[in-house]
Formats: sequence, C-alpha cells, structure tokens
Amino acid sequence: MRATVKTALAFVNRVTAALYRISDGRLGGKSVGLPVLLLTVSGRKTGLPRTVPVIYLEHGDFYVVVGSAFGSKTDPDWMRNLAAADSVRIRVADQEWDVSARIATGDERDSLWRNVIAPALPSLAKHEARSGRAFPVGVLARP
Repeated sequence: MRATVKTALAFVNRVTAALYRISDGRLGGKSVGLPVLLLTVSGRKTGLPRTVPVIYLEHGDFYVVVGSAFGSKTDPDWMRNLAAADSVRIRVADQEWDVSARIATGDERDSLWRNVIAPALPSLAKHEARSGRAFPVGVLARP
C-alpha cells in the first residue's frame, strides 16, 4: 500500500474512532451495513496501543474479524499486531472488554469463512481472489 494511502487511512481511522467513542458507536458504528467495533492492540514493533475501527461478525460467544485491507496484497497492520498479541481491548458501542485474540487456521478458518463471513460479505471472496492472498480471520473471545 502506498505511503500516502496508508497515511490517509490512518487519519480516517483516528477520526472514525474518535467519533465512535464520543457517540458510543452511533457514529462510525456501521460500515457496509455491518457493525463496527474499535480494536485496540499493541503494535508488534513499538508496543504502543493502536486503535482501529473494524467490521465484526458475531458467532456464538465470540467476534470474528477479517483482515481484508480493502483487498490489498498484504495483511493490514492491525491484523499482524493481533497475530502477535495474546489479548486486545475492544469497544462495542458503549461497552469495553479485554478479550483473547487468535488467528483461525485450517478447518476452523474455512468453516468461519463459509458459514459466517461469506453469507454476510459475499463480495469479499472476489476481493480475496484479486489480492492473491488468503485473508486472515481473527477470533476475539471475551473471558
């Protein structure tokens, strides 16, 4: 991703996160008709907390997030940070929790993609195919 695009996205993420917090999710709480949470995870290199708005899907007792990066050829930084973290903090509307975080692999990833992600975001498969990579699927579970 180009540096200018990355800088612009970082700015949009900061503004969206601020609006989300101020309005308890009434502003910035939906994208493409799906709910958005704020994900705060430590940077894998800096250790500094990073907050990004992320579309999520509920599945049983956990939240599912996808690292599509708008179909980019590389995983988004937040997903690489998530993969390196044991736990993260999420905010859904006006509630915040520390959650365990992991990347789904193998059969679990395939099942989540087929049964949870594809029905909610059918166009995501096209973006994944064009990107040349398998989009990582994160699983966030409240203790």
